[in-house]
Amino acid sequence: MSSIKQFQVTFDCAEPERVARFWCEVLGYVAPPPPKGSATWDEYDDSRAPEDRGSWFACSDPSGVGPRLYFQRVPEGKAAKNRLHLDVRVGTGLVGEERLAVLEAECTRLLALGAVRVQLLYDGHDSCIVMQDVEGNEFCID
Repeated sequence: MSSIKQFQVTFDCAEPERVARFWCEVLGYVAPPPPKGSATWDEYDDSRAPEDRGSWFACSDPSGVGPRLYFQRVPEGKAAKNRLHLDVRVGTGLVGEERLAVLEAECTRLLALGAVRVQLLYDGHDSCIVMQDVEGNEFCID
């Protein structure tokens, strides 16, 4: 049996491009060029049936290391807590007040992008901050 070499993380959402561009800023990811035959994403969307316009967007790690993120429009809204979430690892190897300071700085940056702070989890040694993206999907700054 062969091992899996790559995977994609898929988000169900209402506004794929908006959510994708938020995550590009969070992770330093980039949007791919528009599909062949289109000079821009707007041109690509204009070529599609009205009900398909803006139905998906994707972004990827420019270094090629991280997984591709795919965002697809779904008709239903978010109804409960995510069963899966991303941990944005900014405090790896740090503990205590030093770790907390790095997490708080990242939280401030993400709030300016439209994220929402939910809860600080801190036991005096280890910490993380629970947040929500621009559509309410939970993630942690870790």
